[in-house]
Amino acid sequence: MGFAGPTDPLTGTPAARFGLYVHFPYCVAKCPYCDFAVAVVREVPEERYARAVLTELDARLALWPALRERPLESIFLGGGTPSLWHPRWVAHVLEGIAARLRVAPDAEVSLEANPGLADAERFAGYRAAGVNRLSLGMQSFQAETLQALGREHTGPQGVAAYDLARRAGFPLVSMDFIYGVHGQSRAQVEADARQAVALAPEHLSTYALTVEREVLAVATPLSRQLDAGTLVLPPDETVVEMAQTLRDVYASGGLARYEISNHARPGLGSRHNALYWTGGEYLALGVGATGMLLTEGTWEAPARGQRYVNPRGSGAYLRAVEEGQTPTMASVEELGPEELFEERLSMGLRLRSGVDWEAVCTRYGQAVEPRRAEVARLVKHCLARLDGPRLVLTDAGADVHSAICARLL
Repeated sequence: MGFAGPTDPLTGTPAARFGLYVHFPYCVAKCPYCDFAVAVVREVPEERYARAVLTELDARLALWPALRERPLESIFLGGGTPSLWHPRWVAHVLEGIAARLRVAPDAEVSLEANPGLADAERFAGYRAAGVNRLSLGMQSFQAETLQALGREHTGPQGVAAYDLARRAGFPLVSMDFIYGVHGQSRAQVEADARQAVALAPEHLSTYALTVEREVLAVATPLSRQLDAGTLVLPPDETVVEMAQTLRDVYASGGLARYEISNHARPGLGSRHNALYWTGGEYLALGVGATGMLLTEGTWEAPARGQRYVNPRGSGAYLRAVEEGQTPTMASVEELGPEELFEERLSMGLRLRSGVDWEAVCTRYGQAVEPRRAEVARLVKHCLARLDGPRLVLTDAGADVHSAICARLL
């Protein structure tokens, strides 16, 4: 099944140009590595939150009315734990979005689900509501790793959730995994990868565990343990070996690496996530959600943009919306040509198709010549290669992506 989204000329990657992210903040427990905006509650205010999200959408569209005429090519319901939201309220939100925006007929509509909450009727309800891509937060099949990550589901429950997703008729199922976990061995990472490939998903996302406080939105239990010296992570060289093992196993199963942390079968990469990597625009609704819209120019000739972040407190968010206020933005970042350039180049280099770096410089009014020698050095040292006009990081280059971007920017 293919989804909407033209091919980005600078990277050659199919991607939505305008998307919508809905953050569902509620969880039954908070994982010790999670820095997302979540709220652990005994009773989820499902109806109240669904109505609040649509009220916020009305407020955002009052500010940016031209968005009503834009084709909406992707919708992503993330969290938190969106699979705590009853299908009837997911359907209510999706219907409300369709009543207000021009949703493309073949738009990609994703929902994140917790394997421990898998339910045949619930999954079938999401499918009937219009969700066509289910993302399962497996993280691992190994009991020791799941315990270290504070996950409440088991490996067998993860497999059962995948089977339920297939029985519910989802044409595209993705799974998320984490490696580089304290106490995790390379053999366990390989076992996770082989079991994942054996299930024959269309998409796999696999991320190295991140616990360093300076790169997190807020402190987490694991980041505090790291600071206190009570958390021991695998050595860097072991984490690199784990990543190589994952790539080898996934490739043998027909899942190509199309982005640093993402693998997919041909043509089935995430169109919504590719929107982030290719400079697309996206509305964001809900607690702690982050959106980015251009304020001047067009996607083909962007001039200025604005990134906004909603408040992280669920109570304050609900009260503000219900009192008729647009949620006060916790932060607003104005993006000029230089900031847009930096994001476009660094995010484009995450893609294994590479990015036309000279065209990116030209589009955002940045100098080409001062960077040419650095590009040549990257190629000489086998950290990148040139595929026509595109600069493509090698596996070795992808492992030091941030350092390479710092030199180019």
